[in-house]
Amino acid sequence: MQIYLPIADLPVNIFLVLGMGLAVGFISGMFGIGGGFLMTPLLIFIGISPAVAVASVTSHIAASSFTGAITYWRKRAIDVPLAMMLLSSGILGTATGVWLFTLLRELDQLDLVIGLSYVTLLTTVGALMINESVQAELRARKGQPAMLRRPGSHNWVHGLPFKLRFKRSKIYVSAIPVWAIGFSIGFIGAILGIGGGFLLVPMLIYFLRVPTATVIGTSMVLTLVTMASATVMHAATNHLVDAVLALILIVGGVIGAQFGARTGQKMRGERLRLLLGLLVFAVGLRFAYELVVRPDDLFSLRLVRPE
Repeated sequence: MQIYLPIADLPVNIFLVLGMGLAVGFISGMFGIGGGFLMTPLLIFIGISPAVAVASVTSHIAASSFTGAITYWRKRAIDVPLAMMLLSSGILGTATGVWLFTLLRELDQLDLVIGLSYVTLLTTVGALMINESVQAELRARKGQPAMLRRPGSHNWVHGLPFKLRFKRSKIYVSAIPVWAIGFSIGFIGAILGIGGGFLLVPMLIYFLRVPTATVIGTSMVLTLVTMASATVMHAATNHLVDAVLALILIVGGVIGAQFGARTGQKMRGERLRLLLGLLVFAVGLRFAYELVVRPDDLFSLRLVRPE
């Protein structure tokens, strides 16, 4: 059954798109992360332009993060001052990312930048996750204890000035890395259509030593606001948000996440991270293949503004 996407200007099989939403939602629920880093590449692989894919997926990520943020808010598992500090720079990062997105699109370099960024990001993160998971699995088989970082330990980040105390997370840390992390996540999300959860959570845990009890809820608040802002900015400046595509993805994602969460609870953490690492790495390699393979159309047409 074909359905026409008005902004993407492309007919697609509605069941294929719905199935993609279900699959990515299932993966998101299983691993507890946003699925933008998978959804955007999948949309590009079926023929949707990278610009429309990125802009439309931001709305899907925002909607998916909303229910999670509400749940953690009710559980009081969100560090509100920390979330506000992240958002103060996250919105700026999002605006900067949308500005660069628009500029690269005008220069006709957006598709190349998105492809290279995904190859670099996904292969690097996937390789690191695979290595960490394999090491953890080997230690577990040898009966060795897991290598855990002490919550109270410090690193070079804690020596920076402009320190603030966040009572709920029980950390005393400089505002500089907090702002830098928020800006980076907003910037990356606006350009690549990535919620940033799989990057933000490790940053908060390993750099700022934020407890796991509050890190996920705080991460979801940042993802919700930055992705909602990116959706509005993309719609207002580039007119690339395809509401029909986003709606189908949201429906599939919400349903798939429920089943994924139940499956994830039955698997060991090391194996979950290994599977996710392999999946991320494989998508990165697929993107690398797309960059070097000979395209079907050797020429493209675009409008040039008269001087």
